[in-house]
Amino acid sequence: MTVALRAPLTWRVLDTASAYLPLLLMAVLALGTWWLVKNTPLLEDDRVLAPPRHVPDYTMSQFMVQRFAASGAMKVQIEGDVMRHYPDTDTLEIDNPRIRAFGDDGRITNASARIALANHDGSEVQLSGGAHVVREATDKVAAIEFRGEFLHCFQNTERVRSHLPVIVTQGATEFRADSMAYDNLAGVLDLTGHLRAVLKPPAPAKK
Repeated sequence: MTVALRAPLTWRVLDTASAYLPLLLMAVLALGTWWLVKNTPLLEDDRVLAPPRHVPDYTMSQFMVQRFAASGAMKVQIEGDVMRHYPDTDTLEIDNPRIRAFGDDGRITNASARIALANHDGSEVQLSGGAHVVREATDKVAAIEFRGEFLHCFQNTERVRSHLPVIVTQGATEFRADSMAYDNLAGVLDLTGHLRAVLKPPAPAKK
């Protein structure tokens, strides 16, 4: 007579568990891999870099900066009380600027204001607060002056413009306008808005 012996319940559970053990290990490994991918920091190149803030990266006090042409001739000299450089826009903000720009013909233009905002090489300057620009006289041409609360100067193209009221003076002739654009190379002064002019009378003929 053959008697079938039944294995204890504990053995049967262990036998069943051992059959599914590879699947359980694969599931644990997959879960661990997912967790590592989820929590691993991104490489520096994969991160989205925050845009630079508009804060100065360096300042200078009681400074003087000069820029020269390739020929060695001085193009512009900028002095001021304090200069702040902003890396996000590559611009210079200057307190109480004093600027001397030298044209190709050697004619000097002086500029001053309470605040100036200039590009990196000083070829473009925005003057704010008591802005004053004077293009010095020559033997043939009288000095020309621009005054206003805002003047935008372009050295390379020898232009001055403003969207705010200005006073333009040359000799005894004075113009007041709501805005203006001056092109020295073309010899054109464009005045817009309400205009008032004081014109110099012609000189009397010599006897």
